[in-house]
Amino acid sequence: MAHTTVDVGISRHIFKYSDALIIEPNQRWLITSGTPGMDKNGNLPEGIEAQTRLAWGSILEALEKAGMGPQNIVKVVSTLINKEDIQTYGRVRAEILGDVRPTFMLSVVNQMVKPEILVEVEVFAAGT
Repeated sequence: MAHTTVDVGISRHIFKYSDALIIEPNQRWLITSGTPGMDKNGNLPEGIEAQTRLAWGSILEALEKAGMGPQNIVKVVSTLINKEDIQTYGRVRAEILGDVRPTFMLSVVNQMVKPEILVEVEVFAAGT
């Protein structure tokens, strides 16, 4: 494994994530841009669940192309438009990541670069 979990007791009260991670030396890094829930034709489905699944699908594809998987994710930065979508986003994220517990940041903002985008996901991954 490319990292060691550091638990300070905060994360267990909020979402399934790690308080901190130690990244072992000499790792390859993959850092994605903010990835919206958009398909390869530029279409955005309606609804937070559909957009979240597309965003994470693109993230998983980038990981695979880099020879990595969800277990290599060490940091997730998520941005939502609607605070009412936090629970749905969290449920889908947990379903996709399973037991993987990267560090995590979630923000709610007024608008993305395109107003119809409801979610963006950015990840930092480390692996050998």
